[in-house]
Amino acid sequence: MIALKHSEAVNMLVDADILELGKQANAVRQQIHPGNVVTFVIDRNINYTNICTNECRFCAFFRPKDHHDAYLLPQSAIMDKIQETIDAGGTQIMLQGGLHPDLGLEYYLNLLQAIKKAFNITIHSFSPAEVVHISHKAGLKIPETLYRLKAAGLDSLPGGGAEILVDEVRQRVSPKKISAGEWLTVMEEAHKVGLETTATMVIGMGETYAQRIEHMEKVRELQDKTGGFRAFIMWSFQPGNTALGGKKVSSWDYLKTLAVSRLYLHNFSHIQGSWVTQGQNIGQLTLAFGADDLGSIMLEENVVRAAGTSHQMSTDKMLNVIWAAGCIPAQRDTEYNIIKRFD
Repeated sequence: MIALKHSEAVNMLVDADILELGKQANAVRQQIHPGNVVTFVIDRNINYTNICTNECRFCAFFRPKDHHDAYLLPQSAIMDKIQETIDAGGTQIMLQGGLHPDLGLEYYLNLLQAIKKAFNITIHSFSPAEVVHISHKAGLKIPETLYRLKAAGLDSLPGGGAEILVDEVRQRVSPKKISAGEWLTVMEEAHKVGLETTATMVIGMGETYAQRIEHMEKVRELQDKTGGFRAFIMWSFQPGNTALGGKKVSSWDYLKTLAVSRLYLHNFSHIQGSWVTQGQNIGQLTLAFGADDLGSIMLEENVVRAAGTSHQMSTDKMLNVIWAAGCIPAQRDTEYNIIKRFD
């Protein structure tokens, strides 16, 4: 497959017919994934703390340490949530929290070791921003921090905190957060130590079409170098209750950008559609615009909910959404191995 140029992709976002884009993206999806299988995973997002020093303007979830709503979950509560996840058929947990000023490397190592001792579950956790924070607290370099986390039980990293990998945008929406270069460095080092990851993008924070493609270009180049990204996941900014504010991007804009991502990221195996921010109906439509995966049943989700957006999903709903799109649902694990097909 010939790689699209930056200018070609920008022109698609500006001028291309959305239905033609969808048709092209769907053809690429079918080429990469013949058989019309659409996957999903059963997991739980466990937000172990909402205390965060980054104070991103687009985030409605974080709280300062002295806020009356600030919390740090006790380990027993985390373990209870994991047991509930396993009881519901879950195979993965995603531990994600704010950058808590008092939590050091030992906290994370102890937590990982305790989870692995008690449960047979995949720990797909800690965004690059958290990894940088942990490494700074420990006085260690990124590779050593990642090596220790992996040795304690970390299986893979989510792509959270990427937003738009253009520092001009990042300085405006999250000036205290790690730079685009730091995010990419953490991902490259994770791939080197054998931790595969996902890549994410959040659209709708005032970025230009060119900046969206610049973001895609950076993850495509890293994927060429390491091959360590399992999937690309894009969702839209939810402005409710945030300092940044503004309006949600249209579903039309979301679907168009999703289709271009499938065409541009030729070296990514999987593109995920977001029912979490778009709702069930648009989530279903992503399957005609290049997506081959609908992400997680998500037994718990707090960050998007804090911004005033709440869409619910169950296994039965997920199966019906995929069947109604003329596709075959399949439950997968974190590595995209099929656990069960629902023909």
